[in-house]
Amino acid sequence: MANNITFIGKGKPNPKHFGKTMPKYGQIKNTIGIISGKGGVGKSTVTGILASTLSKKGYKVGVLDADITGPSMPRFFGVNGKRAGIEPIDQENFKYDPVISEGNVKIMSMNLMMPKEDEPVIWRGPVVTSVLTQLFTDTKWGELDYLLIDMPPGTSDITLTVMQSFPIDELIVVSTPQDMVSMIVKKVVNMAKKMNVPIRGVIENMSYINCPGCDTKIRVFSKKSAEEHSVNLGVPLLGELPINVDLTEALEEGRAEEYVRDNDLYSLIFEALY
Repeated sequence: MANNITFIGKGKPNPKHFGKTMPKYGQIKNTIGIISGKGGVGKSTVTGILASTLSKKGYKVGVLDADITGPSMPRFFGVNGKRAGIEPIDQENFKYDPVISEGNVKIMSMNLMMPKEDEPVIWRGPVVTSVLTQLFTDTKWGELDYLLIDMPPGTSDITLTVMQSFPIDELIVVSTPQDMVSMIVKKVVNMAKKMNVPIRGVIENMSYINCPGCDTKIRVFSKKSAEEHSVNLGVPLLGELPINVDLTEALEEGRAEEYVRDNDLYSLIFEALY
């Protein structure tokens, strides 16, 4: 039974997760969902940054790419050329070996199961949610301090399944500083509140550009502060991330994890979180 219990804190069973879908091959202390209401806000980038900084601090970390039809986590970690291992149990059941990044983060993604990363997934909602559940339950996660679930944008079937059935300890919301984006993100915030899923707070991505000569934050997309946007969403502000050309280049070159681990900015931003 121990392998079917999600753990929190110092390894104590969390009674609020009884009846939830649990991983078969691992013990996970904290399961955190990363959500946004809209694509293109940098949710997957924030997931990768958080996973990399947690791993750098010595935690055992896994990432489940729950965006089945638009997976991107393998690219962040530079493992898109690798494939997950498949271990048959019988004719119908399998165990999956996650791909492990250079920074020792365990990653499971639909793109690690496909022959080619640009192969489309053309499935209806029930099949997508069933496959996601299998990737969660049948992956050999081992002992993890944190499993981060990179969720698809919006309030679709997968988001509903994860909030309803998975043992989520808390959610982190990712947004950008535009009123239109905040309006859409607020939908998923309200969804989580209606489903009684705890929200840790919001990270505002692409919040500003650092002026190289004047040490000033230049807010490109909105004159409102990150605090004002978080008040509108009704959740605490956890931090704001600048537009970073160097990180963008690192993402394109498949070395984002290395860049984040070597950059103290991200450690400082996420230091207070976990």
